[in-house]
Amino acid sequence: MTQKIAIITGGSRGLGKNAALHLARAGVDIVLTYHSNQAAAQGTVTEIEALGRRAVALKLDAGNSGEFDGFGAQVKQALSSNWQTTQFDFLVNNAGIGINSPITETTEETFDTLMNIHLKGPFFITQKLLPLIKDGGRIVMISSGLTRFAFPGYGVYGAMKGGIEVLARYLAKELAGRKIVVNTIAPGAIETDFRGGEIRDNKQANAAVAAATALGRVGLPDDIGGAIAALLSDGSGWINAQRIEVSGGMFI
Repeated sequence: MTQKIAIITGGSRGLGKNAALHLARAGVDIVLTYHSNQAAAQGTVTEIEALGRRAVALKLDAGNSGEFDGFGAQVKQALSSNWQTTQFDFLVNNAGIGINSPITETTEETFDTLMNIHLKGPFFITQKLLPLIKDGGRIVMISSGLTRFAFPGYGVYGAMKGGIEVLARYLAKELAGRKIVVNTIAPGAIETDFRGGEIRDNKQANAAVAAATALGRVGLPDDIGGAIAALLSDGSGWINAQRIEVSGGMFI
């Protein structure tokens, strides 16, 4: 049986790291990217290796498309030297940042930063890596519950994530001839270090989210990592072109 390999952008920390560990436990090897913290990335690699799987960390600024050709070459080299192969199975476009910026106060610089990381980046990273994805492979785009419900200050972020959801459907349509499945996971509020740990560390914000959630608590990284791993499991291959919200039932 051929070893399955996943590429996870922003896989050194937060939800990306959690997804990497869930996939590793399911027997998948990992290529993860990190923005600047090489030590954290290597720590994640070590954790994956402790689970008996192989892992490689590659540096990537997901908001700088000028790096993507070089990144594609690095991926080719990593696949060749570590797995003696030219292709991988799964791509998880996870890298991202959070900026709270009311529409009336948003600068072009902030708009462009969010667009480059959350929409342009995933578009062109996917484009560059398509020749390396196996026919019958899978792509997961990470969106947000903020495309369904609105919080002041997240208009730009939510708009970019809405673009990701539309892009995922188009990818599913255009890649159908290669039997590549494309879906979107849309997390609700999660206890991570995202935006400085706002939901994790602010008791008032945490309680407000829990009160607005049908299951009565804030989401945990394992809730999202487990959902991504399930979507990439053997039994989920007939799920295609779908937005799957993983929020515990926020604002229903």
